[in-house]
Amino acid sequence: MKDFLVPLAIDLIRMKNTSPEAINTSAEFCANWLGQQGLSIKVLENQGLKSVVAVGGQSDSGETLILNGHLDVVPGDPLDFVPRIEDGKLFGRGSYDMLGAVAAMMIVTAEIAKQPSACKVVLQLVPDEETGGQCGTGFLVEQGARGDFVICGEPTNLHIAVQAKGVLQLQIEVSGIAAHGSRPWLGKNAITRALENYQNIQSLDFLHASSKFFQRPSFNLAKIEGGKAINQVPDHCSFHLDIRYLPNQDPEQILADIKNVVSDATVTVVQQGDPVQTDENDRHVSLLQKTTSELTGKPIKLFGQDGSADTRFYAKHAIPAVEFGPVGANHHGPDEHVNIESLYTYQQILKNFITKQNERMILHEIKK
Repeated sequence: MKDFLVPLAIDLIRMKNTSPEAINTSAEFCANWLGQQGLSIKVLENQGLKSVVAVGGQSDSGETLILNGHLDVVPGDPLDFVPRIEDGKLFGRGSYDMLGAVAAMMIVTAEIAKQPSACKVVLQLVPDEETGGQCGTGFLVEQGARGDFVICGEPTNLHIAVQAKGVLQLQIEVSGIAAHGSRPWLGKNAITRALENYQNIQSLDFLHASSKFFQRPSFNLAKIEGGKAINQVPDHCSFHLDIRYLPNQDPEQILADIKNVVSDATVTVVQQGDPVQTDENDRHVSLLQKTTSELTGKPIKLFGQDGSADTRFYAKHAIPAVEFGPVGANHHGPDEHVNIESLYTYQQILKNFITKQNERMILHEIKK
């Protein structure tokens, strides 16, 4: 089914999956395509967004391997959704993040379903990873759609992300006292007080931590609002922090430390997401690393992602999950593209990985 790969990716790019309507249309397209390959299909809807779950292999024995891909993409210019092929690369919004990987996963699942299998392969195509993942993967996992190992096809250039930072997004609100701008000593400036609080947070020890896969946490002043008029001392200011903490750090302790140094402010948690800390010695990780190295002829590194992905929903339940995708560049930016040869390689890696897992399971049953 190699010849289906690029045309299938092109079809997905053209759907412009940036709205609920387009994402749902794409989900139905994928469900129909997979159904035509003889797969068992479920389309689940949550808060108006559709997810597709397809099953290949044994359904009542062995291990369950999950291939997870998101159908949604970030917005772009109209021409970003007109796929083109140049110099062995497929250009288009979502080609790299991650519709190329989705196409490969669809084909692999269809191929596996046509051969004897000692493990179950579950393909999950979800609608909202780019906007948080709660309606798709988060919903599926909480409904019990879990397995023994998960591959999320995020862009990794055929290396394997075994860790990802946790997410702690905060709103800090500071009050002041309004006064005429010509007599600032009569008021309390909420903006300058907010700045002092921000500097106090910047000095905290948790921001200087490091680990094997990360040099430091991420700390971003993402948004600030304050003031009503130029000739007035502002009586209110709020700012938002986007903190990505290391997997071995405690978000509750980070939050307590922040509250301690901004005692005159109100701190609200806007969003919190679990980190990913998959064991680098997990046998599935080792097999995937070995399989990839064999097919590429190159050493494959394990690394940590600064950003988060849907792997975090599995990590919450101690399910080993990794990010692993083909070679490309410029996701979320102009000239996003995926290397076509790497897409073929990626498809073969997934198939070989599942086949080797099947062989391991069969040997295990024989030894029993």
